[in-house]
Amino acid sequence: MPDLDFEVESADVLPYAAVPTILFRLGVQNAVGGEAIDSISLRTQIRIAATQRRYDQTEQEKLRELFGEPHQWKDTLRSLLWTNTNTIVTRFSGGRVFEMPVACTYDFDVVGTKYFAALGDGEIPLEFLFSGTVFYRKDGGPLQVAQVSWEKEAKFRLPVRLWREMMEHYFPNSAWLRLHKDTFDRLYDYRSRNALLTWDRTLESLLNTAESEVER
Repeated sequence: MPDLDFEVESADVLPYAAVPTILFRLGVQNAVGGEAIDSISLRTQIRIAATQRRYDQTEQEKLRELFGEPHQWKDTLRSLLWTNTNTIVTRFSGGRVFEMPVACTYDFDVVGTKYFAALGDGEIPLEFLFSGTVFYRKDGGPLQVAQVSWEKEAKFRLPVRLWREMMEHYFPNSAWLRLHKDTFDRLYDYRSRNALLTWDRTLESLLNTAESEVER
């Protein structure tokens, strides 16, 4: 029965994709000799190991929505689910390197985006938890099936710089904001009534009005 070990070797931005995507390169090794792996239907849960890095004061302020006030962090700072992926690893014997594309969102209502955007520098500690089905043959025999052990995992520290470069590549000098449909309709009506050409101008007009009322 295969005994697989996984390692995350590197990560890069996939420059041409429908959505922002990070391409992880992973290595897999079978510790059992004489087995040819036909394929692996691999399921991976990727978690943010938030307790495994330090945060400066600015980052702590930006992470307040996720973890509360800094003095509460000993109770509230915890690992976060980032995403789940499915990958087909093709035939190999002994070991091989394969690619795992992970689609990312710039939606600030998503926990992962809030966390990544709050970080100024350094690295994002990630944990890859593997499961799935292995199709293999022992010494040229018939096809057999086994499960990837739930104990299989790997760690990787993703540079914050890479995530920022990816979002800048896909959304140059921009941020993404999701609105409730009723709110959007009101905003669109305001833009039309005031003959504002862009959404930036629309929001600037509203912000300027609000700031003026506060100063009175």
